[in-house]
Formats: sequence, C-alpha cells, structure tokens
Amino acid sequence: MLIEVFKYVLIALFAIVMICSALNSIRSRRTPDPHVAGLYRSWTNIWMGCMLMLLALILMFVYTGSTLSVIVEALFLVIGTYNVFAGLRNRSYYARLQQRSGDASA
Repeated sequence: MLIEVFKYVLIALFAIVMICSALNSIRSRRTPDPHVAGLYRSWTNIWMGCMLMLLALILMFVYTGSTLSVIVEALFLVIGTYNVFAGLRNRSYYARLQQRSGDASA
C-alpha cells in the first residue's frame, strides 16, 4: 500500500520536473540576452538531472531487479547526478557573469 502511494508520488514529481525542464528550455531559447539564456539552460540541466534520478527511482519500484534493469537504473542515477552538478556549476558561472555585467553597467 505504501509503496503504491510512493510510486504515484514519484510519478507526480516526475511530471512536475518535466514541465519545469520544458519551461526553462523554452525560456532559454526565447530570451535575447545570452547570460539569461545560460542561466535558463543551467536550470534546464538541473531539472533534467532530477528527472533522470526520479526516473531511476520509479524504475526501481516498478520493475523487478533483473541485471539489465539494475544497469539502466544505475546509469540514469549517474547521468542524472552529473547533470545536476553540471547545472549547478553552470548556474554559478552565469550568475557571476550576470552580476559582473550588472555591476559594470551601474
């Protein structure tokens, strides 16, 4: 019973993270400022990493533990973690870049 509820919570979180990722991706393509576009792309990267990690968790609870399933789950977790950390690194870079350009114009 509790695992069923946990699966539905993970699926709902997956849908929310997918929407956030898509919105930031659209924003990054529509903004004319490259610094703001970089910030949105970094957020897209963070949300995509979270989405991959959630997908790995969903797979852990939905499918049985076959060897291929475990390998795919581990790959999703590793790639998702890398995306989150790469997005955080890019976000800090673009935030500093935007802050410097804001200080220079003031």
